[in-house]
Amino acid sequence: MMTRMQKGFLAFIITMLVVSLGYLILKNNFTVTNVIVEGSEHYTDDEIKALILDDKFGNNSIYYYFKYYNNEVEDIPFIEKIEIDLPSTDTIKIHVYEKAVAGYVEFLGRYLYFDKDGIVVESSLSQMEGIPYVTGLHFEHVVLHEKLPVEDDQIFKLILNLTQLLTKYSIATDRIYFDSDYNITLYFGQTQIYLGPNKDIDEKINTLQSILPKMNGRKGVLHMENYDGENGKFTFQLDDNE
Repeated sequence: MMTRMQKGFLAFIITMLVVSLGYLILKNNFTVTNVIVEGSEHYTDDEIKALILDDKFGNNSIYYYFKYYNNEVEDIPFIEKIEIDLPSTDTIKIHVYEKAVAGYVEFLGRYLYFDKDGIVVESSLSQMEGIPYVTGLHFEHVVLHEKLPVEDDQIFKLILNLTQLLTKYSIATDRIYFDSDYNITLYFGQTQIYLGPNKDIDEKINTLQSILPKMNGRKGVLHMENYDGENGKFTFQLDDNE
């Protein structure tokens, strides 16, 4: 019969063999050779791969699966959550869930990105393409993950509606400006489009889609505040210095 020490040693050897076998199986069969990225608009596929796969534990698909299993991400700007699927042992599919961003403002040298409710979801030193730059809003302080402290927070519904319309009609503006009465001006290079109050805004943006190409970047202001889609008129005020 084996002594207690011999039994313990045998159990140790078996355990080490099982661990070693498991390691070899994981290493030889679950090494990532193919990566699929879905859902990312702010980052390229290669950027997402570099952010996710750059890890000291190597390219093991099982490791990445459990690391990002239903896990929120805190250290990658504009990313809310990452999920990993394993279509096969050597392939991982990265599902990127981005933070919903309606626009951004500038404050004390930083760009503050906010969602449809005006909640600041990200603070960055860089401007992201494809997100509306909003000016004219007044506030004295900002707290990350809290609402921008503007005088009337209904402005965020207006911003969301406006940005959705601009996206709908494939119009990319350089800047959206609100005056003290929340009248709207859009900037396209040297061309300003004065939309005025939030009235008949859908008709104005729809018509703007066909007008912009004819402007040819001319310096001045296109007045559309009285345009309603039928009887209203719009005029272009040429800059005297052009």
